[in-house]
Amino acid sequence: MKKYLYTSLLALCMAFMAGAQTKGPMNANIGHVYGKVVDSTGKGISDVSVVITRSAYDSVSKKKKDLPVKAFITKASGEFNFEELSVFMPLQLKIAATGYKPYKQMLSFQMKMPAGGGAGAAGQGQSGGNAMAGLSAALNAFDKDLGNIKLTTDVTQLQTVTVTTTAKPLLRMDIDKKVFNVEKNLVSSGGTAVDVMRNVPSLQVDIDGNVKLRNAAPQIYVDGRPTTLSLDQIPADAIESVEVITNPSAKYDASGGTAGILNIVLKKNKKTGYNGNLMAGVDSRGGFNGGGNLSLRQNKFNISLATMTNQMRNHTSGTTNRLNYGDTLTHVLQQNDNKTKGGFLFGRLGVDYFVTNRTTISLAGIKVHGKFKPGETIDIQTDTLLNGGKLSGLSRRATTGDREFNASGLQFGIKHNFPKAGEELTADMNYFSGKNEGNSLYTTQYYQGNTVAGTQLQQVVSDGNNRFMTIQTDYVKPFNDQTKLETGLRAQLNHLVNNNETFLQRPGSPDMVKLGSATNNYQNDNNVYAAYVSVTSKIKNFGYQVGLRAERSDYTGELTNTGEQFSNKYPISLFPSLFLSQKLKKQQELQLSITRRINRPNFFQLIPYVDYTDSLNITRGNPALTPEFTYSGEMSYGKTFKGNNSLLFSVYYKYTDHLITRFLDKSTNPLTGKQDLINTFINANSAYSAGAELTSVNSVTKFWDLTTNVNLYNSKINTTNIGNSQDALWSWFGKLNSTFKLPSNVSIQLTADYQSKTNLPVNNGPGGFGPPMQQAQSASQGYVRPFWGMDLAVKKSFLKNNAATVTLSVNDIFRTRKSDQHSESAYFSQDYYRLNNPQMVRLNFTYRFGKMDLSLFKRQNTKNQGGGMEGVNMQ
Repeated sequence: MKKYLYTSLLALCMAFMAGAQTKGPMNANIGHVYGKVVDSTGKGISDVSVVITRSAYDSVSKKKKDLPVKAFITKASGEFNFEELSVFMPLQLKIAATGYKPYKQMLSFQMKMPAGGGAGAAGQGQSGGNAMAGLSAALNAFDKDLGNIKLTTDVTQLQTVTVTTTAKPLLRMDIDKKVFNVEKNLVSSGGTAVDVMRNVPSLQVDIDGNVKLRNAAPQIYVDGRPTTLSLDQIPADAIESVEVITNPSAKYDASGGTAGILNIVLKKNKKTGYNGNLMAGVDSRGGFNGGGNLSLRQNKFNISLATMTNQMRNHTSGTTNRLNYGDTLTHVLQQNDNKTKGGFLFGRLGVDYFVTNRTTISLAGIKVHGKFKPGETIDIQTDTLLNGGKLSGLSRRATTGDREFNASGLQFGIKHNFPKAGEELTADMNYFSGKNEGNSLYTTQYYQGNTVAGTQLQQVVSDGNNRFMTIQTDYVKPFNDQTKLETGLRAQLNHLVNNNETFLQRPGSPDMVKLGSATNNYQNDNNVYAAYVSVTSKIKNFGYQVGLRAERSDYTGELTNTGEQFSNKYPISLFPSLFLSQKLKKQQELQLSITRRINRPNFFQLIPYVDYTDSLNITRGNPALTPEFTYSGEMSYGKTFKGNNSLLFSVYYKYTDHLITRFLDKSTNPLTGKQDLINTFINANSAYSAGAELTSVNSVTKFWDLTTNVNLYNSKINTTNIGNSQDALWSWFGKLNSTFKLPSNVSIQLTADYQSKTNLPVNNGPGGFGPPMQQAQSASQGYVRPFWGMDLAVKKSFLKNNAATVTLSVNDIFRTRKSDQHSESAYFSQDYYRLNNPQMVRLNFTYRFGKMDLSLFKRQNTKNQGGGMEGVNMQ
């Protein structure tokens, strides 16, 4: 029955397209043929006549004769290129050159059903939806590289060029990733990549379009490369599939993608055209955003332009309640009210130049400017318990300031596809530099009763700059349809400069004095060099991938105001990876992956600068930190049911040596000479996390889609090397995403999430150089109390082809998505509570325009369209 359905649909569509040649609703001239004419040594031959002809009946001679369709004269490279060829008309390629024998080759575009007459691979059955997906793929695959055509004195033999395709399942588990075919996803049609991600299992998408994979933000790739494009800048209609990589292999940077990678694979189409969109929005706190992007391809050039601005008005409130233990017991209560305004401006201009049919050069420039004005008021009540009673104090600290940054980037890349299917060489260079400066004033008033008894002023002036450069090259060599080799080199060179000067005017003093002990000027260089090799193969329904990556790094730093220097060289470390895959019947698959990865301490964790702006939250980096190494194992089971219902179940385990984590310890405060609590970073002895994740995607009805994600895990950080360790803790996270499609192009999305009591997250961020008390002390010294939240959005699409969209959304409807943390040690006990932008209402408008062109992003090697086990090609 399924074979009959597929054959009937195929015949019907072919008949329709044939009729379209005369009636016009659908153009069947979508064939694309290209190649290169070479001599016996492989050198390109110029000025060669290449002609495409068709056979036609001559009513005069009563015989068939060849009529020219298109002609081409090769350049010095010997290359030729023909587009917009009929896919139903028999064609012939003829090549004529002085001194060479004429060459002829028959061209025919043939669509073939998959092996088994419509059954999927490995005996898996196909639904009618899968048959339609296979049919669509067949009709869009008429693209053929004829390779190098060698002209010799030998007799030319006619050959037949055949283009084949197979139906693609909606869910495929490749050897090192899970691939979700989304090109026929009607829900996201006319939208952006954000809409696509909402329908991909394992992914969580909030109402603002932020994507999470297992409660962490993954890296975003486009066609195997890191990208600066945001998801809302990529049209949903341009996406063929999404690859979810939860445990990156040796092909990827060993210190990157620890939260996973999402690789967006774009459709392969060679039509010229343009497209773009305009965006604008406002929110209930007075913030606004706007921007747009435009892509244009003509002949050998593709130009893309994107710009965006976001002006924000954030409001955070909360309390900090802490007991300090020591010679005297001190109770401190802070009430915080933080209001920050500011924004950024982003622009990108990119050009792709198609040098030949197989070689593309890409160049893009990026410009970013941002300016923020943080403001905060903290009411502080301090009670000190003495032998004679309690000594109380009340103060209020007001913070004003400016922070500004300017950055520029340059991206350059070359990609060359060899005549052999799947063989390619790429080279990329990314350069990014920026400057920043800031000026903050902290005014603290000390009260006696209702009277101000004294005022202290503290000013922090900062500036810095950075340079980041990455150079890499990758090569892919397929040996046959089953086996391929991938290898590459990479160098990452980083330079950072940071200057901080602190001035203090004590109560009663008329002058602002520079504090040498609290002034820190610092610079550092951090370089990483890497090479990798990976082999992928399969035996029937069993696949494997074995990879090995080698990296070495060095770090040097200097306190430029004191001349003190720090350095460390890490020898070559090896990072193996192993992936196994077994396909089962009835669209089922098992996967197993094992990897080793590294996390190196970042600049803010290493810098020995001490931030005294908040006397209750003194922060300092630790230049003695060493890298942490993580060993990960994951086993997954996937099953696709009828009606686009999917189930994914995974169990995973991660073990980390020398985990980098926050830690609160005692140290001497150079400002006061007293012992104070210092918030810094340490290398814990070890850490582990183990869990199980279940993701279910269901089409409950024609108008109701439901995605459920549950993650149950156990985690522990072992700090016996510096003191006692807290017990391991079982936790779980759940997310429910419900989408209703209503008449008149209206859709409603309701999202709810719940986080149980869990260990504090391991913070690898900037080390506390943000608003005071912004972060909890240590992942090894506390826990997060349970919280939940709910978001709601309503979207309306209108105009022709639903080109315009209006979305009204509200986040944290019940003001419950709080940050409520408890931490303690032998020196303190603290409760930390914050609520950030609750019940924020946003109104956004988007308008798409132009002729959709699915090749506007990147020239691709279109010879591997059958899916299978091919992986992305960049690190």
